[in-house]
Order: sequence, then C-alpha cells, then structure tokens
Amino acid sequence: MSTASDRRAAASGAVAGDGDDAVTLDLGTPNPRQAEFLRSNVQNVAYGGARGGGKSWAVQRKAVLLALAHPGIKIAIVRKTYPELTENHIKPLKALLRCGHPDPHQRIASYNDKLKEISFPNGSYILFKYCATDHDLDHFQGTEFNALFLDEATQFSEKQYQFMTACLRGVDDFPKRSYLTCNPGGQGHGWVKRLFVDRRYRGLEDPDDYVFIRAGVRDNGALMEADPDYIKRLQALPPKQRRAWLDGDFNVLDGQFFEEFTDDPSHYDDHAWTHVIRPFDIPPEWRVYRSYDYGYARPFSVGWWAMDYDGVLYRILEMYGCTETPNEGVKWAPERQFAEVRRVEREHPYLRGRKIRGVADPAIWGDASGISVADVAAKQGVFFDKGNNDRINGWAQMHYRMAFDDHGKAMLYVFDTCKAFIRTIPEMIYSTTRPEDLDTSLEDHVADESRYMCMTHAIKPRVRTVDIPLGDDPLNQRTGRSKVDPAISIFTKI
Repeated sequence: MSTASDRRAAASGAVAGDGDDAVTLDLGTPNPRQAEFLRSNVQNVAYGGARGGGKSWAVQRKAVLLALAHPGIKIAIVRKTYPELTENHIKPLKALLRCGHPDPHQRIASYNDKLKEISFPNGSYILFKYCATDHDLDHFQGTEFNALFLDEATQFSEKQYQFMTACLRGVDDFPKRSYLTCNPGGQGHGWVKRLFVDRRYRGLEDPDDYVFIRAGVRDNGALMEADPDYIKRLQALPPKQRRAWLDGDFNVLDGQFFEEFTDDPSHYDDHAWTHVIRPFDIPPEWRVYRSYDYGYARPFSVGWWAMDYDGVLYRILEMYGCTETPNEGVKWAPERQFAEVRRVEREHPYLRGRKIRGVADPAIWGDASGISVADVAAKQGVFFDKGNNDRINGWAQMHYRMAFDDHGKAMLYVFDTCKAFIRTIPEMIYSTTRPEDLDTSLEDHVADESRYMCMTHAIKPRVRTVDIPLGDDPLNQRTGRSKVDPAISIFTKI
C-alpha cells in the first residue's frame, strides 16, 4: 500500500499517494444537493427529507474526502444497528476503497473487521459504531472524533445525539463537525425538526451552527434512471406516508403515536387546527386541576389544567424535573417536589387562591418503605386522587381530545409556555410489542400525567360528518354515513 503524506480531494474524485504511487479514486458525480452537502463546512449539517434522496452515497463520499484531505483525523459513522452499518456503509466503502484488492498498491485503505474501522495511509480512520439503546452509549465513553456522521438521525433520541456529539473533541485544530441524514418519523423526529427544520433554538444553541439541506427523491438522478417507477410506488402510498417519503414533509409525523398533534403558530390566537395556543388569563369560574407523574432518576412531571364550560382542557402551566439532558431527572426528593408544587400554587397568578384537585399515578400510594409518596405529598398539603391507569383507554382519551372537529377545534389545548409537553409528545412512537400502546422506553412522563388527567374527564369519541369516498362500495352502502375520525377508530370504546 502506498504511504502518502498528502491527499488531494475533489467532488467527483480523489487522488491518493504521491508521484508514481498515486492511485486515482473515482467517487462519481454528485447531484446538486449532494454537492451542496459535500461542500458544507457548517458545524452541524442535516441532509435528507424524502426517501431515495441519495443520503448514503453522500455520507460515504463526504467521509472519504475528509479522511483524505485531513491526515490523522477520526471519523465515526453511526447507525442504529450493526447489520444496518454493514449493508449500508461498510460493504460499499470497502468496495469503493478497494480494501480487499489483491494488489496492495491498488488499495486506497484497509479494513479491520475486529476493530470495525477503515484506516488510511495518512493516519485517518473511519470508525463504524451502532447505538440501538442507551446502554450502547457505554461504547462511546472516552472516545474522541473529529467528525460524526449520524445516519438516519431520527431513529435516535436527543439524549443519544447529545452524548455522541460530546465525543467531538480533541487537541488538533480540525473543526469538529456533525453530519446527519434524516427522514420524517421516528423517536428523534421532534428534536431533528426543532433544530434543522423549524430552527427553534434554546440555551447556547447558535442558529449559525445549523443548516438543513433538503433532498428530494427527484434530486437523485441516478435512482430515477435506474428505477423510473420508484416515484410511482411512492405515489401509491397512503397520503401521510406519501407526504413523508416522497415529499420529505416533516410536518407529517409518520409513525408517531400522537400524529394528530399540531403546533401551528399562525393559529395560536384563533385556536383552529392547532393544539398549541397563546396563554390567556384564566376566568375565575373555570375549574383548575393538577396531574402528576413521579420521577427521581427520571424526570417527574406536574401539569396544571383549566377546564372551560364546554369541557375543553387547557394545559396552562407545568413543572418538569429534567436536567439539560433529555429524560434525565433532577433527583429531587418527594419532599422537595411537593414543596415546590405548593409554592407555585400559592404564588402563580393562574393558581393563587384556587381550589385545585389533583390526580396521580396510583403507584405513588405504594408504601413498601413505610411511607408512600402520596403520604409525603399530603404532609405538604398537596393532595391527589388515584388516577385510572388503563393505558389503552387512557391513550384513546387523549386521541379523542386531540381530534379536530369540522371547524378545526379540539378538546385539548396547550399554552406555548409548556415546553416539556410540546417537546416530548411528538417524540412518542408506537410500541413494537403492544401495537396500541406507546414505547415506554421513551421520555413519556408528560404523556403519562396527561393521560391521567384525560381519564379523569373522559369524553366520547367525536364524530365528524365528512363525505366518504365510495371506493370499493359499488352498492352505496356507506353513502351518507358518519365517520369516526380514523385516528381514534382503532381504540377500545369507553
């Protein structure tokens, strides 16, 4: 294998080696969106949108170009599972870089299967890592990268993303960068959409450090030439899935548990076709309630709700015991949690002077240690009724309330100051083992206490009078019938 001290890289190809030892590597010709991704040097770049946008091709070329152009750097390519890494990146890169070529002088790089890494003669490395669960983050302890490629980023939680980007460090002068590929949907849909699509930033996040390169399937000329019927197959999908996969529409929560949840700032004042609204003064006659989900190592969640004369619930205030790391609790003892609840209810103008009825997870009445969490709350003057923990019917109630009527009005609204609800509810996805339940490994604390509240004030499913396409109904048997909103039709009726 050639020993090189210099590498020259271009968008369509690269040269490895010096003089007579030089080996030309044909990287192919990028489409305009891929070329934009290859040129980008912003600190955090997300590339994607539609399926078939050429994301894997772009990741592999970008990683190779960085490795050749910057001797001695370490690059990580991460996917959810190792089999996905093998099929989508390791095999193609081994072929591209001629890692197994019988002539050592024709090899651009070498692959070590034990270490799961590709090494270049200039001292650069491409490392392949997976992260299926939070436990896999242990493999990243003490690891340093110059560049991180997070492939299919919406499959990862925000906590996992933050942990992995914390590995972007080192004493060299190479600017540390993260590159993400993404499609709508998955547990990470919310944070990817927030950072790269909606561009809503908090804390020390700098808008100049984030860019989103939207890639559509039609941008991928190579795919269109190889498979001209691909678009037709996408067009045949159900409407929401079609918008997500064909158009790359991040406003479609494909695979999300609460796919009806909508946050539309243009309707914050008229309360139509949005669940998030602008705060307003609570009329003194409205009833106010409190919902609670206990947490210590994981966040605790308190939600305060107002109910109007029509039975509509408004989440008006919340207290969420979370550190800056998602799904990590502040480790407040119950005494401190309820002392703070009591203080807020004494001082906040929404709550001061009101009689507040609470509902909580029935588990807080367990007293194996001698005194229950509910007892601790009562000593602080904070009282709860036992919540109904029927998960399936509880989720059904949330769906019933989130369903819009023909005028775009819902039975559940959230003040735009309730950031924990707005952040975590869109991140909920379906369980793979219990189809009508959500994935309990996620940050579901706000969802749980909201479920207790909705079960306390159960409603019937709302019926929308909409025209039903005849489709396969030639006898017109369904003509004129009312239709229950499809988002709630799969749930058990209360």
